[in-house]
Amino acid sequence: MNFSNKNKNNEIESRNISAMRITKVLFFTLCLVIFISSCSKRINYTSEYMEQTSGRYLFNQENVIDVFYEDNKLFLNWGELKIIEPVILDEKTFFVADIYKKLHFVQHPETKKRYLSIVSEDDDPIITYDYLKVDNEFKTPSMHLENGDYDKALSGYLEIKKQDSTSLLLDEGYFNRLGYRLLRKKEHEKAIEIFKMNVVLFPTSANVYDSLGDAYKSYGDSLQAFNNYKKTLEYNDGNGKAKRFVEAYNNKSN
Repeated sequence: MNFSNKNKNNEIESRNISAMRITKVLFFTLCLVIFISSCSKRINYTSEYMEQTSGRYLFNQENVIDVFYEDNKLFLNWGELKIIEPVILDEKTFFVADIYKKLHFVQHPETKKRYLSIVSEDDDPIITYDYLKVDNEFKTPSMHLENGDYDKALSGYLEIKKQDSTSLLLDEGYFNRLGYRLLRKKEHEKAIEIFKMNVVLFPTSANVYDSLGDAYKSYGDSLQAFNNYKKTLEYNDGNGKAKRFVEAYNNKSN
């Protein structure tokens, strides 16, 4: 057997071993979830308890957990995880297999506000107040954005930036892609609002002004396109497209 064939066989063997390990882990996890699910208790919740605990809980500044009951069964609507039926451990405590955590409903003794609290893995009796229950009408910045409430969306994102300027929830690239997606659909006014929001959130980025210039140019507003292309050159004087537009606009004005 030559050296290359030997290496190739070793590589195939290594992949097979990795695949077997992954399969075992998945199988074990599936069995564990099935086992835990079979232990789910049937609780006869009172109307008062369901009213107190159902509603919207703030997972983070961009994601909420909606708790609701159907036929006396507890369900969670958790963003990308969608509808989840957790494993019920007792009246207040349940296990969510998707995130492999135990949660329970608690009320702060002083503020009287309600929370979803993470139960520690070693069942430590110390209570933490993790996910605050908010008004059912509460909306995250991305929800406002989806509804076209751009001012409210921007206010929400500015609040996130105030608390943590490096937050992963603030994604210049995502807003930029969203704006261009709207621009390709000829939804110019919506695209402009998105790009304007990006300018406020990332005021020293050359790209946000370039994109806003593109949107105004496509919309037929040459003056605003000029203003934004001129602005982008302050941060990136190598932008040939912006240079050409600014020069052409100046020549036309003169």
